Amino acid sequence: MPMHDWTRVDEGLYHAFHDAWISELSRALNGSVLPDDYYALPEQQSAAFTPEALNATSRSTEGANSASRTRPIAATLTRTRPQTRSKSETPTEFYLRKQKSVAIRHVKGDRLLALIEIVSPGNKESAQEFGSFVEKACRQLEACLHLLLIDPFPPGACDPQGVHAAIWEKAGAGSFELPAGKPLTLVSYECDQKPRARVEPIAVGDRLPDLPLFLEPGKSVMAPLEATYSEAFAVMPRRWRNELE
Repeated sequence: MPMHDWTRVDEGLYHAFHDAWISELSRALNGSVLPDDYYALPEQQSAAFTPEALNATSRSTEGANSASRTRPIAATLTRTRPQTRSKSETPTEFYLRKQKSVAIRHVKGDRLLALIEIVSPGNKESAQEFGSFVEKACRQLEACLHLLLIDPFPPGACDPQGVHAAIWEKAGAGSFELPAGKPLTLVSYECDQKPRARVEPIAVGDRLPDLPLFLEPGKSVMAPLEATYSEAFAVMPRRWRNELE
């Protein structure tokens, strides 16, 4: 199935597809791709935390929950939101908070090894949001987390050569230019003593190539991008499938 032009639909519909694709990738990796010692799960990955902080947050939350069962609760929770003079929330903020990645972990200690990230329009909506996304990706690479990044949106003011070029420059690894007529980016990062990138630029209408998903330096499996994209697209409402096709 060819890559569709996701700029033709609104962010809410794309977010529904994004979630479906994340789920299909996780299901396929667990079904027949990953070795028995590894597993994949859709997880929310906050741009505000490093990978270590994400794991630490999980552990501290468990401790807090345990403590709450042994100590009386001093405060009273309210069922309604406090009234303020004004309140607002943009659709972008809402969808970015709900955005998920596929996290690949090792069964020993549930150690986080790799992530699959799919870019959303909100990641490119402003210089601030895009800068946060690039910073998060660089922190993941610095923490030796392997990363498979999928960007189904063309370059904009924030990323004139695509998201990989911005990450590569921020990481101090050099420059990158997209080839003519291939504005969408698929890239697999392998982290060793320094990161390595395998980039596959594509265009709307191209089939998605499967890419290596690295679990350890020099060790990878092939992520089934084409098959999982097709499965996720097949469960979208027919009205919107017709629009995109």
